[in-house]
Amino acid sequence: MLDERKSVVLAILIEEYIRNGEPVSSATVLERSNLAVSSATIRNDLAALERDGFVAQPHTSAGRVPTTMGYRHYVDHVEPTRLRAATRVRIQGFFSTVHIELGRLLKATSDLVSDVALLPAVVLGPGLAGDTIRGSHVVQMGDKTVLVVLVSDGGKVSQELVNLAEPAGPDTVKDAEQALADLLANRSIDEALKLLPDTLAERPGPVGAVLEAAFDAAIRTQESTSSIYVGGTSRMAAIWEDVSAVHRVLEVLEREAMLLSILAAAEPGTLIRIGDELPVDAGMDLAIVSSTYDVGGRPAGTIGVLGPRRMDYRRTVQIVEEVRDGLADRLGS
Repeated sequence: MLDERKSVVLAILIEEYIRNGEPVSSATVLERSNLAVSSATIRNDLAALERDGFVAQPHTSAGRVPTTMGYRHYVDHVEPTRLRAATRVRIQGFFSTVHIELGRLLKATSDLVSDVALLPAVVLGPGLAGDTIRGSHVVQMGDKTVLVVLVSDGGKVSQELVNLAEPAGPDTVKDAEQALADLLANRSIDEALKLLPDTLAERPGPVGAVLEAAFDAAIRTQESTSSIYVGGTSRMAAIWEDVSAVHRVLEVLEREAMLLSILAAAEPGTLIRIGDELPVDAGMDLAIVSSTYDVGGRPAGTIGVLGPRRMDYRRTVQIVEEVRDGLADRLGS
């Protein structure tokens, strides 16, 4: 744990690095701070921060830059900045005037976040998670293959092809279909999951095996039905000057499974993940600020902003949270 003065020194160094992208000298830290200490004290503090892994020195004669550990300490201890009135009015005005269907709304929201944050943005739309299931079907496709179809109260339809461990006849599949319908009727998949053990205990043998395989498919469907809307990819060349870095970030954006693993698994609230904390290539210059939004009191999706590790976290967090609240109000109205 850093003492108060070293925390201030680290925060000043990081905010200066965010502004300029150049290694920060001890003289600059002293100039930007209101600390009543000598330049020698600042140099000693920076040396201690480097020794403890919070900053690094690219070259012997250069200033210092933050490490992932330094950024982590910084974002865990600073408050979001207050947005300019014009920015807040723009966000609030967007949700009070836009009246379009859900998919277009979420795409427009990703563009809004990108335009305000000046960074690429992603909005993860609601999938089947939390939806009440109104209909379910298990259709035999072969001796060891069935198709599981789910219909939610929101009109979402999902299909999942399932390979069975053992062959199943038409009567077995029909009984499993009825058992699945009874289990899911007017329940969400998560609610039905709590009843699954008792239901399986009542149906040992082939019917239970097909039912369990079908329910596993329902769980996979819930995790994979979310829609992804990306905005602001045209900004990337100006944000990451290294072309190879742009290509690596584009790869993340283009791989739905990776985005879902980053965003769909996010805990409720706002999260900041930096560099090696993300499931990406080691050393990748990437940070993501994300926040989940609720609809009807249930988590429905996620808003995320991608940027370099030196992004303006305080402003980005405030933007994401303002848009999150506006989107939740709009979808809940």
